Amino acid sequence: MSDESTAERIAEAVLAIPGVVDLHSGLFGEVATYLPGRRVPGIAIRDDDGEVHLVVDLAHDLQSVATAAREAAEEITGKEFAVVVEDVESDRKAG
Repeated sequence: MSDESTAERIAEAVLAIPGVVDLHSGLFGEVATYLPGRRVPGIAIRDDDGEVHLVVDLAHDLQSVATAAREAAEEITGKEFAVVVEDVESDRKAG
């Protein structure tokens, strides 16, 4: 499976989780999968592991949302993933 289809599948699965408002590319935009002509922000895939960076709705349990995101990414890739809650919001509709 290519990084392109993998990153897009992870993004789609994570954004469907209740409580996930958006993916976050990090303070300097460094967290992303770079593809020809575009990038998938908030998803970093390496040889042995990966990261998902999120914006989460405060109305949801942060740990539960992060766990669901990690499980979704790991199910798609078979690799270990770390999840970072980069920001929280309380006034936008989430997943």
